[in-house]
Amino acid sequence: MPLGTSIFLIAVGAILRYAVTATVSGISIHTVGLILMIVGIVGLVLSLFWMIVWSARRGPGDRVIERDTYREPPVY
Repeated sequence: MPLGTSIFLIAVGAILRYAVTATVSGISIHTVGLILMIVGIVGLVLSLFWMIVWSARRGPGDRVIERDTYREPPVY
């Protein structure tokens, strides 16, 4: 899950958990908010872990080094 999606789920879950006072028969909005926050936090941790592991695999050989520079042709 991308980083932005995780943060979005945490925000929506927090809004449902703490800001919504409406009631719906059949489901608990507060529980849905808590579940969304937990899923968002798990996704955030996994995304950060994946980024750390991926950046550790990149070594100095992965960088692009431009060695040939452009030289202006001589003016006659």
